[in-house]
Amino acid sequence: MALTRVKKAMSPVLSTIILVSVTIVVAISSSYWMGALATGQMRSEQLEITSAYAEFNQTLFANGGWSLTVELKNTGSADATITNIFLNAIHIKDYTTGSITLSVNGIQQADLSSINIGLTKGNQVRLLLRLERYNGGTGIQGCTSGTRIDVNFHTAAGMICPLKIKLP
Repeated sequence: MALTRVKKAMSPVLSTIILVSVTIVVAISSSYWMGALATGQMRSEQLEITSAYAEFNQTLFANGGWSLTVELKNTGSADATITNIFLNAIHIKDYTTGSITLSVNGIQQADLSSINIGLTKGNQVRLLLRLERYNGGTGIQGCTSGTRIDVNFHTAAGMICPLKIKLP
């Protein structure tokens, strides 16, 4: 008498359930992995101007001048550092010494050639630029009553926050 072995295959229903389950587990795992990878890469800084105004003061400089007050808020998901400020497309360090000053949260900055204003996410900073009125020989050229000036704040990550303001 010969021994015969009975071979039974896996049920097609059972194999389909296992295949679908494994596919779902792999899909969920890879989506969590990609989400974590993308979240780490998407941190960004976003500067927002919450307030900006200019006031004329006759006694500010010998010729008079403007106090330009700007409040910036970092609404992004990463900390920001303001490294450059441009006034009418010229870096503020390139203006005549004494014709422009910068204060950050009430503290005057002595060296305008190396600006480093840290702004953590969710926080705000108050900048005060004092600009001397142009009178033909001294002061900041283009800074006269009724003119519009352009101020650009540049961050270390390369973001530019532009401001256009009319001098009273």
